[in-house]
Amino acid sequence: MNTHPFARLTPDRVLDAVEHLGVVTDGRLFALNSFENRVYLVGRENADPIIAKFYRPGRFTDAQILEEHAFLDELAEADLPVAAAIRDRDGLSLSRMTEVFAAAADRAEDVSSIPDFRVALFPKLRGRAPELESTENLEWLGRLIARQHQIGAAGVFKTRPPISVELLGDAGLDATLRGPLLPEGLHKRFEQSVRALLQVVRLAFDNAAPLRRLRAHGDLHPGNLLWNEQGPVFVDYDDCGMAPAIQDLWMLLPGDAEGRDQALMSVLEGYSVFRELDLSQIALIEPLRALRLVHYGGWLSARFEDPAFPLAFPFGNSPRFWEDHMLTLEQQRERIEDAG
Repeated sequence: MNTHPFARLTPDRVLDAVEHLGVVTDGRLFALNSFENRVYLVGRENADPIIAKFYRPGRFTDAQILEEHAFLDELAEADLPVAAAIRDRDGLSLSRMTEVFAAAADRAEDVSSIPDFRVALFPKLRGRAPELESTENLEWLGRLIARQHQIGAAGVFKTRPPISVELLGDAGLDATLRGPLLPEGLHKRFEQSVRALLQVVRLAFDNAAPLRRLRAHGDLHPGNLLWNEQGPVFVDYDDCGMAPAIQDLWMLLPGDAEGRDQALMSVLEGYSVFRELDLSQIALIEPLRALRLVHYGGWLSARFEDPAFPLAFPFGNSPRFWEDHMLTLEQQRERIEDAG
C-alpha cells in the first residue's frame, strides 16, 4: 500500500485545488518531470495553461518558500526571463490546501480528509532545450546570469539555507549513511572516503576566503533552462540560496577540462558586460561538483521511500551503483588535490 504523502495528491485533488484558487480549468492535467515536489501543467478554459506546484512536506518553511517567491518578483520586475508566482487578489502567492478547500463556499467536505500541501501557481514559460555548444548562446547566458547576480547581490536571503559544505556535503553524507540504500559492506570505506573528500573541499573554500555570496539560482543546469525566440529562460528556483557566483555558472559547462575552459571563457565574456566575476572562484568548480555528487547520493537515500524514486532511479539499491559512486567520489578528491 502506498502511504507516502504524495499518494493523496490525486488528479482530482490537484484540479479541485486549482479550481478553488480561482482558476477555471478545462480538465487537462499533465505531470511534469519533478521529483522533489509535484508539479503539474493545468489546462485552462480560453487561456494558456498554468503550472501548479505542490511543495514536498517538511522540506521548507513557509518563510523560506516566500523568500523564493519574493526573489522571483524582483527578477521579473527587472525583466529577467523567469516565472514569478501568481498572486491572488490579496497579494498572496502561497496557499495551503486545507485552507483553500475550507474557504470554498461550494464544497461541503470534511477538511480533515484533505492533504495539507502548500501550493503555488506559476505562468507557463515556453521554450525548448538549450544548445550550449554555441559561443553566442553561452555569452548570452553569461549576460543574463550577470544581470540576475546584480539583483541577487543587492539583498540577502534571511531564512533560506545557504549553499554550503554543511548543506550539501555533511547532510548528504549523513543521509546516505542513515538511508536504506548503501550496502552494509561499503559503509566504513564510503564514510572514510567522503569525509576525506569533504576535508579537501573545506580547504578549498578556506583558500577562497573571504568568499562573497549572493542570492543565486543554486541549481542552474541545462535541465533548468529553456530557450525561445527571445533567448534563454530560467526555471525552477526551488534550490535558490546564498552562494558564490560561480555556483550559477559551473553546471552549464562540459565536464572535460578543455571543453570546460573554452565554454567558461564564453560565459565570462558575456558575464563581464554587466558584472565582474571574482576569478579566484573558478578554483571552486571541482569542490562544488564534489558537493553535488555527495548530495546526490544523500538525496536518493532520503527520498527512496517516495514511490516515484524507485521507478525513476531503479539503480538506487544496486550495490554496483554505490561502488561506482564511491569510486567517482574518490577520483573527485584526487582531481581537487591535483589541481591544488
